[in-house]
Amino acid sequence: MRVQATSAAVCPDCGTRLEGGFSRNLGRCMICLLRVGFDDAEEPDETLSAPVKDRLGIYRIVRRDDGTHWELGHGAMGVTYRAVDTSLKRPVALKLIDSEWAKRGAEARVRFMREAQTAASLRHPNVATVYHFGIREENGQCFCAMELVEGETLEMLVRRTGPLDALTTIDIALQVSSALAAAEKQGLVHRDLKPANLMLVAAAPDANDSSPGKAEKAETVVKVIDFGVAKALVEKPDAMGLTHGGFVGTPAFASPEQFTDAQVEVRSDIYSLGATLWYVLTGHRPFEGATIEQIRASQHSQALSIEQLKAAHVPSRLISLLVSMLAPEPGARPGVRALTLQLQDCRAQILDRWKATRRLALAAGLIGIAAAAFALFPRWHNRAMSQNTAPANISEKSIAVLPFDNLSDDQANAYFAVGIQDEILTSLARVADLKVISRTSVMQYTTGAGRNLREIGKQLGVAHLLEGSVQRAAKRVRVNAQLIEARTDAHLWAQTYDRDLADVFAIQSEIAKTIAEQLQTKLSLTEKAAIEQRPTANLAAFDLYTRAKMLRQTNSRVLGTNNRLQAVGLLNQAVALDPTFLLAWCELAITHDLLYFLDHDHTATRLALAEAAVQTALRLRPNQGEAHLALAHHLYQGYLDYDRARAELAIAQRTLPNDPFIFVVAGIMDRRQGRWAESTRNLERVIELDPRNSYAFQNLSFNYQDLRRYADMAAVLDRALAIAPKDVHMRVERALVDLDWRADSRPLHTTIEAILVEDPGAAATLANHWLVLALCERDPVAAAQALVALSDNTFGPEVIPLYRPFGEGVVARVRGDAAAVRAAFTIARVQQEEATRAQPDYAPALCALGLIDAGLGRKEEALREGRRAVELLPVARDSLGGADMIQGFAIICAWIGEKDLALQQLAISAQIPGGVTYGQLKLHPFWDPLRGDPRFEKIVASLAPK
Repeated sequence: MRVQATSAAVCPDCGTRLEGGFSRNLGRCMICLLRVGFDDAEEPDETLSAPVKDRLGIYRIVRRDDGTHWELGHGAMGVTYRAVDTSLKRPVALKLIDSEWAKRGAEARVRFMREAQTAASLRHPNVATVYHFGIREENGQCFCAMELVEGETLEMLVRRTGPLDALTTIDIALQVSSALAAAEKQGLVHRDLKPANLMLVAAAPDANDSSPGKAEKAETVVKVIDFGVAKALVEKPDAMGLTHGGFVGTPAFASPEQFTDAQVEVRSDIYSLGATLWYVLTGHRPFEGATIEQIRASQHSQALSIEQLKAAHVPSRLISLLVSMLAPEPGARPGVRALTLQLQDCRAQILDRWKATRRLALAAGLIGIAAAAFALFPRWHNRAMSQNTAPANISEKSIAVLPFDNLSDDQANAYFAVGIQDEILTSLARVADLKVISRTSVMQYTTGAGRNLREIGKQLGVAHLLEGSVQRAAKRVRVNAQLIEARTDAHLWAQTYDRDLADVFAIQSEIAKTIAEQLQTKLSLTEKAAIEQRPTANLAAFDLYTRAKMLRQTNSRVLGTNNRLQAVGLLNQAVALDPTFLLAWCELAITHDLLYFLDHDHTATRLALAEAAVQTALRLRPNQGEAHLALAHHLYQGYLDYDRARAELAIAQRTLPNDPFIFVVAGIMDRRQGRWAESTRNLERVIELDPRNSYAFQNLSFNYQDLRRYADMAAVLDRALAIAPKDVHMRVERALVDLDWRADSRPLHTTIEAILVEDPGAAATLANHWLVLALCERDPVAAAQALVALSDNTFGPEVIPLYRPFGEGVVARVRGDAAAVRAAFTIARVQQEEATRAQPDYAPALCALGLIDAGLGRKEEALREGRRAVELLPVARDSLGGADMIQGFAIICAWIGEKDLALQQLAISAQIPGGVTYGQLKLHPFWDPLRGDPRFEKIVASLAPK
């Protein structure tokens, strides 16, 4: 990426770029100089700025009592004055753009007006309205008239009172994020978001409110000013904020991409908002520097000073969010919608803690203390503000289909109720004009009177909910459905369908079409036809398909293989009952591919079964999105054919706009190709469509794990744990961060110990990590227990199939028991040789065999197998699988005494995504043969936390 070199200085007080001449020589901008040194001085010398006329067209600049022009603000782009619109007799803020911009000619001025018109179209309660952009004909000076916002800037407030508390800061951020959401819809980017561009206005209390304390309920409104000005002044269309005159914006709050010629979108503003919130909470900017280059260098080379936030008592969840907002890569930052939801979560957590504390205080009779605690909250932080910051950017055309209640006497019909709900959800998800939450996220909201619909709507980020019930008896079915507005619990529509069982799919089609009409969505002819299409005429086949789909979607390393094998059996029965059942064929193809790719059945037979299912689906309905999605998945997992897979995903997305699985496949493919920004973007999109699926967060966390960005990984896993605090996988993965990052095994030890106390049956689920922990802590007793729990499952890297006998051999090596080592590895070799014979060109199986041969001292065989594995699966073809092959080959070389070759491979592994970690090298016995070698210790040190 090309970088524009500049050494322009910035004001150390406010972070604004210093213009040439007087301000630059003094080391501060004129505003800060006047603030600290000349508050009571006479008017500054007129040579500091060009004379300002009283009038620009219909606008008259107001003068103060002393005759000077009433200046409201001064920045890198110009000076803002208080003025009057003489035609409408209203006060305005009039920004005179720096005369430097006038020298760029007619083309620049035309562009200025075009961009200005776009900015002026933005109307939002948290944006200062732009009334007029104009150009003074006699000298070409650009100006704009904006809504006059009476109040103080956020920068002024922090300077006056010091840093703000977390709750106040979050309420400010929620209003700004609402403004950014509105701007994003119109393609607008602010480019200069900072504390000085956020005005705080005390609104009048509700005139109709006669309750006590009315005056205290006055809401504070945040107004974003200067929206669109920076874009209008950019040197060329689509250019970043670098121009002939230098940098457009405020470097101290600018995103890394603003220092280059990279594309700028809303995530740049999110970075600037993160920097602003950091300043508001701590009084410091996240990256300091006296020049633009110094600030840019700090962004790239310095870690965020988290201690500043901790010292300010910022909650850990908010810290994690700020870290993600300030991620160097735009794709790693949350989108506006995700940001809003996370801010609301942070706010709710703080309020819950405060309410709990208050209840305790009241229970103890400490009313006075409770009142004092309440007084600590800023006066302007009140209920009215809370109501305004509830999901303002939730689309009215959004819905979640909650689990339907099974009212049948026979509880075996539970799958039937699940299937009806899923079909309605699937039908609605085909509508491009509608946002539909994925099945995984809604299934946790089980039926019953206790579910809080308002809270569910807020958690899922939807405006509407569909709930209902299904009753099946003999050959009749009764389906009740009701559409509810989430914010008010109001029932917008309800209908009961009592028909023949054979009409059940017609019922779900009618419900889906009615919901689409109720939400005033645009329904294309193709979408209407897809909704009306029955999945199958055979209800028994449909029931088998529903059961199989639920089995396949269970995310468990322990249960995964068995579940997928069971699913294949059920799906084979389904397609036997109805050979034209397209969805069952697609599900069958995906499940076969998962067995081939994840479960080490990497055989031609399994691949052929997947191929046959895909081709059958395409033959049945060549234009169906599900068929192309299954083909994309097959091309990726069966052949690593990324380009063709992406082409099929694009076809699938046309008819499946709300299917998160499309973005899962795209994100994982991007990851395997090392396209990290694209991968992160796709996996964040999965979370938007499936916001309560903890596995979606875990999948995103793997990106940061592979990039060794452990703080970001921890932040994402914290988001997952907020959704599923008892999830064993998430708890263990979160604790594993410290092992990989800092070589600290204590969090993992404590977590596993706690889980086993809570649920001894969870041992099999965490056996893989338990064994790794025991090896790192050199605890043979715990290792033996973990091996028992492991049973017939694999452990170690997910790509390389290592089974219990291999683990027993490793534990014996740690104990120094040569006889036990040979016995265990001999058993392991018989097992692995058989697997390799069935799949001779499967790199992970060859790598596993090489590790076993290395343990047995079969040097030549081990070297040959390790080299072959690296050749078959290079990093260029699969960045993650290839990284595992390199790491496996390095272990092989270390075990057979080929130190030089081992260190050569290890040096590569330490530098690539998905390679070895600091914790692995520091603690794991795999690397014991290399310890003490200065070259090894240097590699270890290179991965140490900075």
